[in-house]
Amino acid sequence: MASSAPLNIEAIRSTLATTALGQILYLYQDLPSTNREASSLAQQGAAHGTVVAAEQQSGGYGRHGRAWFSPPGFNIYCSIVVRGKSQTVPLAQWLSWIPLVTALAVAEATRHITTAPLALKWPNDLLLQDRKVGGILCESTMTTTNGPIVIIGIGLNVNVPPQSFPEDLRPIAASLIEAVPQPIDRNRLISQLLWELEQCLDELQSHGPTRLRQAYLARCATLGRQVKVLFANDQQIHGTAETLSADGALQVRPLSASSRAQPPALIEVHAADVIHLRE
Repeated sequence: MASSAPLNIEAIRSTLATTALGQILYLYQDLPSTNREASSLAQQGAAHGTVVAAEQQSGGYGRHGRAWFSPPGFNIYCSIVVRGKSQTVPLAQWLSWIPLVTALAVAEATRHITTAPLALKWPNDLLLQDRKVGGILCESTMTTTNGPIVIIGIGLNVNVPPQSFPEDLRPIAASLIEAVPQPIDRNRLISQLLWELEQCLDELQSHGPTRLRQAYLARCATLGRQVKVLFANDQQIHGTAETLSADGALQVRPLSASSRAQPPALIEVHAADVIHLRE
């Protein structure tokens, strides 16, 4: 199984149009986790926009510490140091929207480079034909006088052949290469991704989530679906995902036991696993 063209710092920088994101860039052949490395750098004073990327993660993980399939030479595994600064947007709202606008930025970058039509699954997954092609993991590492430091982790299956997925992942995982006729330039995709993300973060920080929310709603595959919501305390609800609140929470209307009853009130979901149910 031959890998795609390798990641290269100079190749990434050759098309990079950002002012901050990726201007400081560390590229490794192998890391246990790009998020952990970026967090360590942040605690040592790494500047806003510092990026850590790797060809392979030996200990990649997603939400709740779940393992992330991270073979070498095919995909994008990167983490970005984002430092809060004085802003008009309330801090809690800014933090809650970061994973959502990151997913939006990845989808926009992918559309620009490959034309592959990605959908968004609330709160942090990217879908290709209803299978997971990427995920976002945001972790707040520490708080300074200017606000929190957030590590944005991005994992995106780019050129990995679908047949190389572990058997248990094949029905639910996807790779961008399935939607295009030839291998994708990962260097160009990373630079486009960083540009899109910088635009989204600047918009969020300066003007709030209003316009970003509309863009997210247009791409969100969760809305209008029957879903099962699994909370950390083992509680769960079944219902219809209707919309997003101003702070990015998923608003779910539970299923009613009686067609004659008043529709149940919307429940705001801020943190939970959401499963799309087949209709």
